[in-house]
Amino acid sequence: MFLYRILMTLFASRELASRLWARDMQAVRARLGLVRPSEHASRIWLHAASNGELSSARPVISALLADRRRLLITVNTDSALHMAQKWSLEGADICLAPVDLSGPTKRVLRNWGITAHITLESDLWPIRILETPGPVLVLGGRLTARSAKGWARFDSLARRVMDRVTYLSAQDSASADRFASAGLSQSARGPVFDLKALYTPPSDAPDISLHHAFDRANTWLAASTHDGEDDTILAAHERARQARPTLRLIIAPRHPRRADEVAELIAQRGLSCACRSRGDDPSKADVYLADTFGEMHLWYALAGVTFVAGSLTDRGGHTPYEPAAFQSVILHGPDTANFRAAYDRLQDASAAICVQDAAALAEALVSLKSADAQHELRRAAQSALHQDTDFDSLLRAITQALDA
Repeated sequence: MFLYRILMTLFASRELASRLWARDMQAVRARLGLVRPSEHASRIWLHAASNGELSSARPVISALLADRRRLLITVNTDSALHMAQKWSLEGADICLAPVDLSGPTKRVLRNWGITAHITLESDLWPIRILETPGPVLVLGGRLTARSAKGWARFDSLARRVMDRVTYLSAQDSASADRFASAGLSQSARGPVFDLKALYTPPSDAPDISLHHAFDRANTWLAASTHDGEDDTILAAHERARQARPTLRLIIAPRHPRRADEVAELIAQRGLSCACRSRGDDPSKADVYLADTFGEMHLWYALAGVTFVAGSLTDRGGHTPYEPAAFQSVILHGPDTANFRAAYDRLQDASAAICVQDAAALAEALVSLKSADAQHELRRAAQSALHQDTDFDSLLRAITQALDA
């Protein structure tokens, strides 16, 4: 624990310095656990790392609020904070999570009257879990082989953390086995359940001008791209357009701050670019750069085919559930460790196409020229990603664990 505290102090100092430099004092206060509620009440602390985790937890959040439970919802990123604030959740307070050190954590526990803690997927913060006075639940728990090796280096700490977990529903069976090896008790093991399978598209849809700008069957989306992927995507687009001259591309970087870098790559290939953040007309450009927060659902709705990024590099890939919910054909790279079970089901059902490079991606785009080819893959993907575990049963288990 001593080494962990040192590492966390170094990490926190770097982020706080950055926030101070940007004069973001509200974020500094939140990270130090200094934000206070407007009224005193007991609350359940629910934590989601970022947008994807938060979106997947929305059915759980809604059910807990409907059960008249007060929530403190914390997130790690500004984009997730902005998204949650748009939801206007009655009975829930939302802020950035405190750094995982004793001082900030204890202030949050005390000031907000925390009685239990729910965390999602792989965001297991040791001090937070050990200090929480009531039940600790992990939903959609994910523990990759790589992460398991990291925890194994701190075996004593890992077992202390696992010993405090009251209930854990793993995202996949491999994660469930790894959590058990890390020390999770048999009594705390819930069913395998991937929360991201609960994703429900937001109610807002692309406006008329966007619909007029894009023919869905002839538009593809590169969703949540990372550094090192955009050039491959643009190269594939150029190759595919030799066979499909009217093919349109929407690129949505994972981090919109990379917009200038991506725009430069587009320009280097002699392609015209329209930027969402500038309000450019998308109908007059070869590539539409979707460089904004919280609008990915709009691009899924406009694209008949989605390349799920983060999968051509060593980032483990992003969720296939969201494009599937919009009936967008799924293409992806070879690195899908973050959603291994879901992509395995897609592969077994021949419901998605895995590509290794620009040539293979271009070939896949050309093969999906016909509406019939797209329809078959959409139907297969929705069937393959169907969730077997009953959400109502999971919700009852969550309620029982909270009330134990």
